[in-house]
Order: sequence, then structure tokens, then C-alpha cells
Amino acid sequence: MSDSPELRRAAEAIRKSRKLAAFTGAGISVESGIPPFRGSNGIWNRYDSSLLDIDRFLRSPARSWEAIKAMFTGFLATADRAPVAPNPAHRVLAKWEAEGRLAGVITQNIDGLHTTAGSRNVIEYHGHCRTMTCLDCGKTVPLTAESTAADVPRCSCGGLLKPDFIFFGEGIPPKAARDAEELAATCDCMVLVGTSGAVYPAAALPPAAKRRGATIVEINPEPTAYTERGVTDVFIARKAGEAMTALDRLVSADGKDGE
Repeated sequence: MSDSPELRRAAEAIRKSRKLAAFTGAGISVESGIPPFRGSNGIWNRYDSSLLDIDRFLRSPARSWEAIKAMFTGFLATADRAPVAPNPAHRVLAKWEAEGRLAGVITQNIDGLHTTAGSRNVIEYHGHCRTMTCLDCGKTVPLTAESTAADVPRCSCGGLLKPDFIFFGEGIPPKAARDAEELAATCDCMVLVGTSGAVYPAAALPPAAKRRGATIVEINPEPTAYTERGVTDVFIARKAGEAMTALDRLVSADGKDGE
């Protein structure tokens, strides 16, 4: 597939950037086998999103845990299933960070695939699903297929265990919010990968970067709120892995490949 003008423009913006940031959503992990929340095959078409409301979780933990395990722990490694792996889009972002090209990744995802791919400065805006915390004693334990086997996982003290991702009705972790806002305010180019711009307050970060003068490159198969509202400067209508692989080739060639 030939390089489109949009790919070339995006590669040029990335090459010229002095502080590049990435902002990712569920779409970047679809190619790893993790379904998005929205859309025709989205999680919310199969499950009631109110089961992840913090008040409902506290009132009815058994019903919420049933949904949590169906939604989120299905991609954890078990005796008969290998763990979900990062795809080329995750790996390109990790490569760019290792090369000193990318300052950091702000992700709305809780799957941990950026870290698995090798990224180090990952701001997990909505938390993660690596661990659970006891709501009584504060102890943290790994979130695995084994530790979530009970109908309602509980701590050794008897307290209710809650996964360390953000439920509806909870605030964004303060450090993640501060770090994300600082990166959005100081970057001069932001690459959006697989995010619809529908979930706030996370969705406000790219417009904030835009207001500070950053160039916004968006990668999504279909236009989003960012595209339609003029936040996006360069829109690449391709899947995440395909687009990021092409961008990496162009960026690594210092603009000489195919130009």
C-alpha cells in the first residue's frame, strides 16, 4: 500500500517534534484481541455498564464481579490460554520512547499492554487491572485468574477486593491526572491512536494540547469527535498497527523513504 499524503504529513510532524506525546484508547488494543467498549462489537452492547458503577459494586459485589470477570479477566493468562500480547502499534510507541523520540503515553486502557511492549513512561489515566486493593485494610494483591476465582474475591482480612481500575463514579487518580495534564500542556505533537473522544475527562486532553499549539495526528479507521470538531490536524483512516508501522518506517527514514 502506497504512502498517503496524510501519512507523510504525520511523519513530518513527528520528525520535527521536540516533545512528542501519544494518547491511546481501546482501539489500539483491538488487534491484540481485546474488544472495544463502544461500537458494534463493543463490550457495552453485551453488558450493563452500570455494573461498573462504584456504588452498585459496593451494594452488589457478586453481580458486579460476575461482569468484571466476564469483561476483563478473560484475557488473563491461565493454564490453557496464553496472555494477550501487544501488537505492532504498542511496539512502535515503545520503540519511539527507547529512541528518545516519544516523551510518554497517556492511555485510557487498563490492559497494561503498553508496559508489556516496553514503554516506560505510561500514564494509566483510568488505572489498570494488574492488581486489586482491599477496601478495608488497603492491602494490594495481584489480579489473576486464580485470585479472582471466588464469586466475590476477598482479602485475607475479609475485606472486599476492588480492581485497581477506575469505576464510574470514581475520580481519576490524582498523579495520573497531573502527569497527563502536564504532558498535554507541554507537548508540541500528540498522536491519538484508537480513541473516540467520547469519555471525559480524558477526552479533554487532546483539545488542551491543541490549544497550546500542538499538532494533533489521529489514527482511527473511522472519523471521531476529534475529527469532526476540528481538533485533528492530520487524520489517518487506517487500523492502528498498519498506520503505526507505516509511520515508523517513514520517521526512521528521516523523510527519505518514498519522498
